[in-house]
Order: sequence, then structure tokens, then C-alpha cells
Amino acid sequence: MSLERPDPALDDDAVLLVGHGSRREESNEQVRTLAAKLESKLSVPVDAAYIELAEPSIDDAIESMAPTCRTMTVVPLSLFAASHVKNDVPLAVQRARATHDDTEFRFGSHLGIHPSLVDLLDERVQAVESDLGVDREDDDVAVVLCARGSSDPDSNGDVHKLARLLYEGREFTRVESAFIGVTTPRLEETLHTVAKDRPDAVVVLPYMLGDGVLTGRIVDTAETFDEEYPYVDAGASGPLGTDDRVVETLADRYQEARSGSVEMSCDTCKYKVELAGYEDDEGGARAMLRSLVHQAEHADRSDVDDDPHVHDAPEKHVAVCTNQTCAASGAATVLEQLRQGVRDADDCDVHVSRSSCLGQCGDGPIVAVYPDSVWYGGVTPDDTDRIVSSHLERDRIVSNLVHQSL
Repeated sequence: MSLERPDPALDDDAVLLVGHGSRREESNEQVRTLAAKLESKLSVPVDAAYIELAEPSIDDAIESMAPTCRTMTVVPLSLFAASHVKNDVPLAVQRARATHDDTEFRFGSHLGIHPSLVDLLDERVQAVESDLGVDREDDDVAVVLCARGSSDPDSNGDVHKLARLLYEGREFTRVESAFIGVTTPRLEETLHTVAKDRPDAVVVLPYMLGDGVLTGRIVDTAETFDEEYPYVDAGASGPLGTDDRVVETLADRYQEARSGSVEMSCDTCKYKVELAGYEDDEGGARAMLRSLVHQAEHADRSDVDDDPHVHDAPEKHVAVCTNQTCAASGAATVLEQLRQGVRDADDCDVHVSRSSCLGQCGDGPIVAVYPDSVWYGGVTPDDTDRIVSSHLERDRIVSNLVHQSL
């Protein structure tokens, strides 16, 4: 008996580097340049795609690349993990998994905190010190690391961590973090606060990939500060650009994805845990997508004998939130009793699965039924029989348990 050999024309692996996308072609070209550098470093094909504002889109790029490789690793070219990294890019990967059965998809982490990036920032500071004629060993040099700012506290927290890592072991007077928008502290107020200590020099580091509008705004702010405070020399560095240390970080993220060792900071993610001030940020759309992906993956076929792993899509998909607060309220028991109730029912074509946070912390356990888009809240193990017998078997909604309908 001979074994069927893989198509030798296919690449074993390929990488899709996903940038944000910009109306400025220079920014889009930077993504393509980094993709080319990464391809040279890894010796595997690397293409570029964009979340918005530029072509190709992630979906189009995957459609083009998937037939040419056995495994595709999608790596977001993003400094921190905010909504694009946590929502948009993973959703595109999920869609791809549902429609490209012959390709294995891996999802890499964002750039995040990496020693190579800390070294790059230190080098950027040294260049500004040289321009200003100061030396951190002999002069009081303060550094302000300025990032874009996000509505995601997890992302903003990493900016502060990066600033601290830059400070550790170096002769800076202080290293502060600031933001150019969205959140606080803003760059202007941080610079004014730093000036009160009357350092010899202040170095502003725009923590940006490209030389775009926000980077220009940071540089302008540093120049204005330099004019307003004549007793402090101030200057700003350029962005990270296409430096080889950015490529090194991307290469590590690729290797992590290949080995299955990607780590995300779920313990501080507003979509996973209840954070004060972010209670209204809902992540329930992912539960709906999970249902849709499952249905697309197992769509009705006229002849399933061609693929023994294919089965007809279930009539309903039930997602039970088993995240922190729901778990504390007995979600695991609700999940298992729903599964047992479905197994025991005479006519109940339902798939029951656990879900991550549905964004309704404090009102759980939450049970979401799709495609009906009905969410039940405060579900107890005693309620599971009614959900199965009334809703799942007879399409009669259990009205007194309804938390919301979408």
C-alpha cells in the first residue's frame, strides 16, 4: 500500500503579516518592507495585508495564499494588543479556518514587550543624547515614551511596563510613559511635570511604527516644549521604522505560533475579566461568530461519504459563559446539565459549548442560544431542564430567564 504524498508544489509554511493600513502609501509600504525583510530572515514566503484603508484585506490575502501552502501563520504588525489584535484579526483567521479545510492556520502574537524593542529604544535615546550634546552618565536625562493611547487598559498597561523596562539598569533620571490621544496622561502634561525637576535634557520617544500623523504630532509637541522651557534641552527621536530588531521580534512571534506557545494577557483583558469602568464593553459577538463558523464548517452536503468528517450543521448552538464571574456562579454545572439534557432529549439537534466572556459579568451564568440570538441570564442548574424542554426542543423561549435578545 502506497501513502499519498503531499503536493510538492505547495510551500510547507507561509506567513501573512497584517498591518493596520493607512491612507498614506508610505505607511503601507513600510508593512511591505517588513514583510520582505521577514521573508529573508525566515526563508519562507511572507505576504502583507491590511485591516483597513489599504489593499489587500486580510480575507483577500488569505484567499490568495491558502491554496499555495499547507500551513499559514498570521502575525499582526501591532505594537500592543487592543481591539484589532483581540477581535478583528482573530475573526478573520476563524473565517479562514471555516472555509479552507486543506490549510492549517496559526495566529501569532503582536509585537508587545520584547528585549529587542527595548534595545532599539535605548539606541534611539542615545542618538538624541548625541544631538543634544548630553550624556546620561554625566547629565540628568529624563525620557518620555509616548504611545498612541487606547481604550483598552491592557494595551495602555504595556506602555507603562515598557517604560519601566527601559529605565531599569540605565542611568536615566526617570522614564515616564505618556499618550498622544484617547487616554491619559497626555504628552503635554507629562512633559510639564518632568520639567519641574529641571533635568538637563528630555528625550521624547514616539513609540510608533511609522512616520505618520501621530508621530509628527509627538515631534511637534517636543519642539514646542523645547521652546517654552529654555532651561531644558529637549528632542524627539524617530519611530521604530523597519529596523532589524522589529524584524527579530516578528520572527520570534512567528516561532511562538509554530510551537503553540503564544501567550495573551487574558487576566487583564477587558473582554475576559470584569474591569472597573469597562463593564459595558461587550465581547458577545465572538460567541455568535463561533456559532456561524461551526455551521459553515459543517454545512449540509449532498454526499457526506466524500468526507467522513463532515456532518450536518446542528439546528441550534448553545454557548455557556464559563469565564471568571459566571464560573463562580455555577456555570460549569449549568454547562454539563445542558449537555446531558440535550443527550437525553428525544429530538434535540443542538451543539452545546463553553464560551469565554460574553461581556455581561455579574448577570450570569449567561447562556446564549443561536441562531435565535436569545441570551438567558442568571441561569441555575434547575433552569436547564426548562431551557432544553421548552426552547431547544419546542422553540418556546423561557421568557422569565431572558437577559437580552440580539
